[in-house]
Amino acid sequence: MASPSAEIEKTLLSFEKLDRASPDLWQEQIPGISDFASMKSPITSTTSPPWEADLEQNDIDMLTELGSLTTKNLMEKVRDLQNLAYQLGLDESREMTRGKLLNVLDGGKQKRK
Repeated sequence: MASPSAEIEKTLLSFEKLDRASPDLWQEQIPGISDFASMKSPITSTTSPPWEADLEQNDIDMLTELGSLTTKNLMEKVRDLQNLAYQLGLDESREMTRGKLLNVLDGGKQKRK
């Protein structure tokens, strides 16, 4: 035996077919909006966004790779980049100290004694 709610649902079904092409039944809320929407539809747009103009194929591949990472893997990638940036800072600091000790940064001025 069917439950009472299933019987009620069967009585609520409507088999009426509505013709959406009829302008009398489905009038435009704002006249001309359908024409404007078809002109400005993002589906018909073939131009690429401005931020994509300077991207090369390897940049797009990198974005695709990063977009496919899980949250955990993305956080690990960010952590690796932070560690790399820190290491580069240490290397630059070491090289600047070395340059000062070797008087590379004096610009050719020599001290006379």
